[in-house]
Amino acid sequence: MDVKRRSFVGLLANTLIANVTTSFLWFALVFWVYLETRSVLANALLGGAYMLLVAVMAVPFGSWVDRKRKKQVMVVATTVTAVAFAAALVFFLVVPTAHILTVGGVAFWVFSSLVLIGAVVESARAITLSTCVTLLVDEPERAKANGQVGLVNGLGYAITSVFSGLAVGMLGMQVTMWIAVGLTIASLLHLLTVSIPEPEVLHPDGVPKPVDFAGAFQAMIAVPGLTALVLFSTFNNLLGGAFMALLDPYGLTLVPVEVWGVLWGVLSFGFMVGSVWVARKGLGTKPLRALLLANVAMWSIAAVFTIRESIWLLAVGVLIYMALVPVAEAAEQTVLQKVVPYAKQGRVFGLAQAVEVAAAPLTTFAIGPIAEFVIIPYMNTDAGRAQFGWLLGEGQARGIALVFLIAGLLGLILTLGAFATKSYRWLTERYEAPEPVASADVSAADPQRD
Repeated sequence: MDVKRRSFVGLLANTLIANVTTSFLWFALVFWVYLETRSVLANALLGGAYMLLVAVMAVPFGSWVDRKRKKQVMVVATTVTAVAFAAALVFFLVVPTAHILTVGGVAFWVFSSLVLIGAVVESARAITLSTCVTLLVDEPERAKANGQVGLVNGLGYAITSVFSGLAVGMLGMQVTMWIAVGLTIASLLHLLTVSIPEPEVLHPDGVPKPVDFAGAFQAMIAVPGLTALVLFSTFNNLLGGAFMALLDPYGLTLVPVEVWGVLWGVLSFGFMVGSVWVARKGLGTKPLRALLLANVAMWSIAAVFTIRESIWLLAVGVLIYMALVPVAEAAEQTVLQKVVPYAKQGRVFGLAQAVEVAAAPLTTFAIGPIAEFVIIPYMNTDAGRAQFGWLLGEGQARGIALVFLIAGLLGLILTLGAFATKSYRWLTERYEAPEPVASADVSAADPQRD
């Protein structure tokens, strides 16, 4: 195994540890708050706050990645996570639980913010890892490498889905937080042993600003069709915010938290199956086409997997959906890694993440109160059941099912329309261009050293 490959494998292993750490406490917080308050609104607020912070910090994080060595960024990010989680634990020990569970109160937001900070700063690692694929993997193998990244993410998701629910349900929140702090420290210690063979940081176009919105935007619009791809993903996330806000409450109306956590862990294997497929087979010569086809299937499933109140229908739908997610994610990553110059990838990945992720909180913040105070009560009335019962059946979560049906149909229409756009043709042509349009080797550039 050569040096670059060994480094990439080491980063994948550390990413698994870090993802387990961050997701473990984040899932635990969401589960715990909902179980203690039974508030769909609280769940929506937490999900929206997380996505909003990820969006706000994405461009600064991307600029940071382009300015500094990749390992330095990862070490600092993991250290901040460790400090934030430790501070949350201390706060939990000294503040009465009743105060923390007062949704909207000061203690609730202080505690939640500490966990959120620890989780959000880890998103800098995701941007860094995307650029490391370009740095450490040759272009023909990047789709498969992105599949391997997806596999690691899926495995971490499966582990934490199972154990977060079990930990909250059986051990309580305090013990869960102790575990999270310990895992974070383990992640940091392991990261220090990983070597990333990165040449001296070079800036052919000058050192980017700490928050380089202009540079990121210019790099994005320089590639025909790339802005349209980002906007497409943005609208998908706008619709996806409904699922983020309401899927856990929907599932928890059907099964206990311990079962829901274990079920998510099992269903996450769908994500790993899809990731293994991409890692072994790649995406072919047209990753953009693969992305749109995956979205057609995903939105079709999203429209029908809650059409009846059945845990089996939900499970099968989520399983297939999860298997398709790595295809879409790897496809977008592969396109960006090819068409964007390496020295600007941090900023472009950051800007794309900011725009795409910012959409979800808008829906999350809006759909939480709308669902709790309007749609769910209406679907529990005789009029609601009479109007939609023939389509959605009966049950206590038919209001949420109606939201999912509408979101799925809108996403399907959007995706089918994307095939006919000029942007789709332009970006496909740019990706298939025989000349290299991106390279990790910037040594020939006129460098301006950091």
